[in-house]
Amino acid sequence: MIEVDVRGFSCPIPVVKIQKAIEENPNEVLIVVTEAGVTRENVSRLAKSKGYTVKIEEAGDDFHIQLTPPGK
Repeated sequence: MIEVDVRGFSCPIPVVKIQKAIEENPNEVLIVVTEAGVTRENVSRLAKSKGYTVKIEEAGDDFHIQLTPPGK
């Protein structure tokens, strides 16, 4: 499991970071930490377009987005 913290970044930077993490770790579950609802939506959309399962949990002011690759 790999954690990618994108708090404090505005789009498109979080999406670019997640795209890179997906490419470099195609079989790994990713946990994305963000505080922004827009980032939550954009990252979820990207992951779903690549066949990932998306699970979102709220943790205080942050969102933890679990991205599980297909077949895992």
